[in-house]
Amino acid sequence: MIKTLFYCCITAFVFAACSKSNSGTQPCQPASVASEKNAMAAYCTANGITYQTDTSGIMYQIINPGTGAAPTLNSRVFITYSGKLLNGTTFDAQTNAAQTGWLLNSLIPGWQIALPFIKKGGEIKIVIPSSLAYGCTGAGPIPPNAPLFFDINLVDVQ
Repeated sequence: MIKTLFYCCITAFVFAACSKSNSGTQPCQPASVASEKNAMAAYCTANGITYQTDTSGIMYQIINPGTGAAPTLNSRVFITYSGKLLNGTTFDAQTNAAQTGWLLNSLIPGWQIALPFIKKGGEIKIVIPSSLAYGCTGAGPIPPNAPLFFDINLVDVQ
């Protein structure tokens, strides 16, 4: 009985390993920041965003620099925001900062880079290359290799 169970387990393991290796899925191919630059700039122009470009490739406009504390990676940030695909589709929004309170170091790299550009009470518009957002895998309604737009108000920093 134990011998039969052992062989069943080995057979199941081998089958699972083979089916994964032969699944035919393509590896994730991330888009380069350079390949997304023109689409990001066109979005900014079409939406009246007078942007600066960070060395990371993030395009941003500081609407209000704020006057309080600037967040660090270890800060808890309370924000309101809206997030859109570059085709204008809103994929997420939060109007109640009390429902946020996230550690900055737990958020997408684009936010980790851009939020410290403003201080408590500030507002920033950012267009993030896909590699600093959800990359080549996407997430929920966000397709793979999608640069993203966010309008963020930094309500509080702790």
